[in-house]
Amino acid sequence: MAKRGGFPGGMGMGNMNNLMKQAQKMQKQMEENQKALEEKEFKAAAGGGAVEVTVSGKKEVLSVKLQEEVVDPDDIEMLEDLIVAATNEALRKVEQETSAAMAKLTGGMGGLGGFGF
Repeated sequence: MAKRGGFPGGMGMGNMNNLMKQAQKMQKQMEENQKALEEKEFKAAAGGGAVEVTVSGKKEVLSVKLQEEVVDPDDIEMLEDLIVAATNEALRKVEQETSAAMAKLTGGMGGLGGFGF
């Protein structure tokens, strides 16, 4: 005999309300985590510390510091490479922390029940 009413799989309105509350709570936590990450600074160095780049959690370059000995007018290409390397490493740190925060929030699940978040 078929069940009447409710949602397929026995998901009643109470369960749906709980699911919506959990989703809203998770969304608020995600927004708070994102804001906190955006306010952080991430530093990375290249060339044994000759070049240091600081980026924000918003993935914006905040500063570039150069040691005097790395500024060689005859080897601009090396300096450019070091700046790129330090910048990319700082951005990787932002991504790692963002991923770790998301994994902590979602409990490691890849998506939320097929919603694709």
